[in-house]
Amino acid sequence: MNSGTIDVLLSQGKEYVHVVSSDNIAAFVDPKILNHLIQNEIEYCMEVTPTTATYLENNLISQRQGRVQLGKIKRDLSKHAMEEFEFIDTRSSWMNLKAIKRLVDTDALKGIDSNKILPQETSVGSAMGLFSQPIGVIVPQSRFVPLNTTSDLLLIQSDLYSSAEGVLVRNTARANPVNPSIDLGPEFAKVSDFLSRFKSIPSVVELDSLKVTGDVWFGAGITLKGRVSIVAEPGVKLEIPDGVVLENKEIHDSADI
Repeated sequence: MNSGTIDVLLSQGKEYVHVVSSDNIAAFVDPKILNHLIQNEIEYCMEVTPTTATYLENNLISQRQGRVQLGKIKRDLSKHAMEEFEFIDTRSSWMNLKAIKRLVDTDALKGIDSNKILPQETSVGSAMGLFSQPIGVIVPQSRFVPLNTTSDLLLIQSDLYSSAEGVLVRNTARANPVNPSIDLGPEFAKVSDFLSRFKSIPSVVELDSLKVTGDVWFGAGITLKGRVSIVAEPGVKLEIPDGVVLENKEIHDSADI
């Protein structure tokens, strides 16, 4: 913090920094958010997305006495979090450089032990509480695409996303603003196993949810739509053939395909 980097950035006319965790690969600089922060002299902004299927774009979380209500925000997407919390932290935040310098110069950051492993809502709460005007901005789920598991990898490698000039672009053919729910079993946990079990990644643009359990192998050119569940019984190898379209299917053996 005392390396002089903040002073250099300020001398170059920089006003804000956009801090993004490496596991959110869909974050990018949105001029609309930046302009709002500048016009309203906001010191800290956290991008959040609803835990429900409600599609809310660029609406500010209501503030109480100028403070974001952190109890509404959770980092993970577990079932518990989805039921208890209203918003998910997208790991994308904006901070005013002059505000950061003020905190550094007054040693305000010394109260935060960066060597401790803290729950995200605790560490974010500690940082946000130091800024005089923190807010949260509700962004579409398309700005929050985590990459932590092979279930996440399936979405990113599918036809739901493409890349343009380093920015992840969502397929406009998908009408539902919420991404499909993907749950791949432990047989897919390793990237090498994941890659070997798919001849090619299925089309998921019209998919709502996919659950795969057991020794399942996917052919090429498969299309998944609606709610699809594929469960291979213990000791059974279940192969999904090339070119098949599975829509609202529960599959336990090849006869169900």
